[in-house]
Amino acid sequence: MQTEQLKQLVIDSLEEMKGNDIVVLDVQGNTSVTDFMVIASGTSNRHVASMANNVVVSVKEQGVRPLGVEGQAGSEWVLVDLGDIVVHVMQPATRQFYDLERLWSDLPEDSVAESGMQESSESHS
Repeated sequence: MQTEQLKQLVIDSLEEMKGNDIVVLDVQGNTSVTDFMVIASGTSNRHVASMANNVVVSVKEQGVRPLGVEGQAGSEWVLVDLGDIVVHVMQPATRQFYDLERLWSDLPEDSVAESGMQESSESHS
């Protein structure tokens, strides 16, 4: 599946579960870990877990196997690693605290590798 198709599938899966404030960040120039980050908010632990699960089910139905899923136990922040796309589903307070959109938009193109943040799971598209 092409990256653009996968990205749209992720967005559709989040929208299907009534995800809030869905944002896609293009981080291709800032990290080698992924090309895009998709960030969405859920209203509760259960909502966050359900949204992330819906993404996993939707991509698996299309033959894509997630590389990993983290954070399902507490479900304040669930990360779904799809390789070229990393999906962050968070509760609003967690999203506001970590502010991934600002974090990744403030970085100059070359600063990610220098700061060692390319290993971080906190990124956006």
